[in-house]
Amino acid sequence: MHGNVWEWCADQYLKDYYAGSPVDDPTGPARGGNTVMRGGCWGFEIGSGRSATRGRSTPTSRGYRDGFRVVLE
Repeated sequence: MHGNVWEWCADQYLKDYYAGSPVDDPTGPARGGNTVMRGGCWGFEIGSGRSATRGRSTPTSRGYRDGFRVVLE
């Protein structure tokens, strides 16, 4: 699934969040101006097609390289 489209995530983006975050299942900061995008997409270099690749986007932006996955908890 990685590398198809950037996956929009519910987490807020903070550049250095992981330097002091919990090790197990960090949920992201409570506030931020951008949301996390993961996984790269077909228009980027091949090395970006992995879940550890993290970008950001504003919550109101959209593009043909962005997507999301529906999850049922």
